Amino acid sequence: MAQLLVRNLDPELVEALRRRAVGSGRSAEAEHRDILRSALQEQPPKRLLKDVLASMPYFEDDDLFDVR
Repeated sequence: MAQLLVRNLDPELVEALRRRAVGSGRSAEAEHRDILRSALQEQPPKRLLKDVLASMPYFEDDDLFDVR
């Protein structure tokens, strides 16, 4: 397994990483791996609002939404 060394981190960042690891109940290394995995994981492509709206079904019958 490969190793990664990151130099010249701000002490505040190191402390924030340590606190996050403690809060997650993990070691600092496990927390760092999780952060990197989450950041680099492929995300589904973002869709434009106009495309989302265009994909919504159209209902001509207003009785479907009658709330009497």
